[in-house]
Amino acid sequence: MKRFLILFTLLSAFSLHALAQEASPDAPATKEDVQNYLDAMHSDEMMIQMMDAMANPLHKMVHEQYLKDQDKLPPDFEQRMNKLMDDMLKGMPLKEIMQVTVPTYQKHFTKGELQALTQFYSTPTGQKILKEMPAIMAEAMEAMTPIMIKNMEQMKTSLEQQVAEMLRESRTQNSHKSDVTRD
Repeated sequence: MKRFLILFTLLSAFSLHALAQEASPDAPATKEDVQNYLDAMHSDEMMIQMMDAMANPLHKMVHEQYLKDQDKLPPDFEQRMNKLMDDMLKGMPLKEIMQVTVPTYQKHFTKGELQALTQFYSTPTGQKILKEMPAIMAEAMEAMTPIMIKNMEQMKTSLEQQVAEMLRESRTQNSHKSDVTRD
């Protein structure tokens, strides 16, 4: 009986220790948790799409620059610049970039939260969101841009007015100071 009690106590202690080792949902996220999430999100593909999305405006900017200064630039300027930009973007260390984000995810999400997100993005609905999000964001940006431009123009005008007023105030204060020092 004594051996049975000792064995039972040891097994119970081992079982409790094993249960305690299982991470609770509130436990800090591990690198593996983050990697599982990034895999479910197809983060490698998303980074490539993001790089491609960055390249398009750059190519447009090069084209506009070429049209503007065509007489000063070599005829193959646009082609050479586009190749240079494409090569630079292709040379980006995407894996390394993704790995430096791991601590950020660990800081902002718990183990349970990352597991729930991973589980969601592994579903058909989650995969559809990932597939459609670039198009949704592009359409939303297209719709928002005129409003943002109008607002920025208003902000610029207001800012210019405020700076002009501050300069006038500063000149007035400086002229008063110089009057006081002359007396």
